[in-house]
Order: sequence, then structure tokens, then C-alpha cells
Amino acid sequence: MAKSKLTCKIRPLVLNSNFSELLHESQRLLDSGADYLHLDVMDGHFVPNVTFGHPAVYFLRSKIDKAFFETHMMVSNPMQWVRPMADSGVNQYTFHIETCQETVVDVCRKVRESGMKVGVALKPGTDVTAVEQYVDHADMVLIMIAQPGFGGQKFMTDMMNKVRWLRQQYPELDIEVDGVVGPASIAACAEVYAAYETGLASGTSLKLHVTPANDKKRNFCLVAVI
Repeated sequence: MAKSKLTCKIRPLVLNSNFSELLHESQRLLDSGADYLHLDVMDGHFVPNVTFGHPAVYFLRSKIDKAFFETHMMVSNPMQWVRPMADSGVNQYTFHIETCQETVVDVCRKVRESGMKVGVALKPGTDVTAVEQYVDHADMVLIMIAQPGFGGQKFMTDMMNKVRWLRQQYPELDIEVDGVVGPASIAACAEVYAAYETGLASGTSLKLHVTPANDKKRNFCLVAVI
């Protein structure tokens, strides 16, 4: 588990980007003040949608060499993709414990041995206590505040109770919320995150409010959280 000082970070998703301009839109997010990129990888099995895989990540890394990349692996077999993502320049590999309940620790170990940070993710329907046995093996816990697989959903306010519980139990743990974080929901997140200095991930809501870094208005979420 991470022991470094926690800071609030904005980690925008590229899920709702125009994939034909993935490089341009990813760079635009970074230029607008994003701390790093959250790349959603979907296989059409664990979730019904399909996005992109390690070849696209490899291409992005070849063009964006310094940014921190987190891949959120919404895939049925997370062990299968550890090495391809490591070879593609991924910095943090976040996978769902629901997909491999018997081998979560093994996946965590493989991720770390491959030189990446470890993230473990929970779907909305998974009890937060399910992650207790894995916290010591992870650098971050991701709490889904929307169902995985699609953008543009409604913010699940009750999921913030999971965040509160985690922070009370693990004061030094890096916690990420993934879902509909934007103008309509940023207050609920800020109430928890301003006090605990953790991180936010957002897709559709954040994407709609990206402006160039030299724009005085800047990104709504960045202003509200920082």
C-alpha cells in the first residue's frame, strides 16, 4: 500500500474522446491541467462495450513520453494483459477484483513485478469490505460511482459512503472515484476529497469542460477541487 503523502489529482478519462483523434484529445487534456490520463480498456466480456487495447496505448506512449498513464482494465482476464500493457509504457495497471477473486494477489504481484503500480477496482454492487484483504498489495483502490462500461451515466451518491469507509480504515491509501464527476457532482466529491486529499477520475462531465491551459476559465473540475 502506498505510504507517500496524498494529494488531490484530476485523472481524466479518454473514453468519450473521438478515437480517430485520440492523441490530440489526450494531449489537450494534459495541456488543460490534467495530472495524468486514465485509459479505459474494455474487452466486450467483463463489460458489454469495447474500446482499445495495448496497441493504442503503445502508440500514445510513443507520442506522449512523460505523462503518467493509468489503464483501467475492464477485462475478464486481467492477468493476460499485464505484460502487454507494461511493454506499452503503462505506469499503473488497475483491474477489477470481481474478475479474478481467486487470483487477485497473484495479479497484483505480476503487475508489480512488471514495473507498474497496482490499482484494484470495485464495481458499484461490490461491498467495499471485499477489498480489505488486498489493500496491502495495492497502491490505489478505485471506487466506481457509475456502472463500468459506458460513459454519461448518473452519479451514484451513495457510493461516496465507500470512500468515507476506506479513508477511515486506511488514512494513507490512494483512493480514486471513477464516474460522472463534473459540474453537477463535483460538490459531493469535494466534500470528501477536500478533507482527505485523494484523487478524482472523470469522463463525460470533465470532457465537456476542457479548455486550453492558457484559458482563464480553465477546467471546471480543476478549479473546484484544487
